[in-house]
Amino acid sequence: MTSLQAVPHTALLTPDLPLTLTEAGAGRSTLILHGGGGPLTVTGLAAQLSTAARTLLPTHPGWNGTPRPEHLARVRDLARVYLQLLEDRQLRDVLVVGSSLGGWIGAEMALADSGRRITGLVLINAVGVKVEGEPIQDVFALSPRGLAELSFHAPDRFFVDPANLTQEQVARQKGNLDAMRRLAGEPYMHDPTLLGRLCEVSVPTLVLWGESDRIVTPAYGAAYAAAFRQGQFEVIPRAGHLPQLERPEATLAQIDHFMAKQARQRE
Repeated sequence: MTSLQAVPHTALLTPDLPLTLTEAGAGRSTLILHGGGGPLTVTGLAAQLSTAARTLLPTHPGWNGTPRPEHLARVRDLARVYLQLLEDRQLRDVLVVGSSLGGWIGAEMALADSGRRITGLVLINAVGVKVEGEPIQDVFALSPRGLAELSFHAPDRFFVDPANLTQEQVARQKGNLDAMRRLAGEPYMHDPTLLGRLCEVSVPTLVLWGESDRIVTPAYGAAYAAAFRQGQFEVIPRAGHLPQLERPEATLAQIDHFMAKQARQRE
């Protein structure tokens, strides 16, 4: 497989957890974790990365109508699920790429990775920490238009009027928001202890940030990156909370450069 055209399949991690997973490509294993908007927000990035890497793109349990067992109650629980996936597949030298909520999951994975399967981390406008003076905007309180205004550098290009969606699409969006609220709604979109624990992450970490993000600001991102032992912070101009959608080439270039740098360091 050379692109993310593959049909998603089910990986049964436990009897009560059928995980929807799309795999493509060959090369270094790269786990791609979507944010609250669902897997479509990272499908394009996964397809691009699959031309040079083995990509694994799961749908978080509870998103897009997939089942979520009750024991998956926190982000740390989901991080353990994905570490189990890496272990079951016997994957090593894994790059984890996470957008927004997916970045938070990736950070928790790196902290809990006792098997040292993860060797690189890319966080794209991640949430999950508390930074004094840089609050995370309450996405649950925003209208669809208000969410687009805070999320995108060019909101008119990306805003989708709910009136133009099918009932099924509206129900899916609502279900995704409900799933995110259950996992990360209290305390809102962060773990109060996470920022202080990030110094325990030893793997190189690239933190990418859209300069126009008003959900979580670049100052929030800079503080996030500074908390890692090997954190690198890069701003993507003319992009907001989802730079992989607004500036896909610039986002991919940063990730490619990060991967190439890691490869050179191993030589």
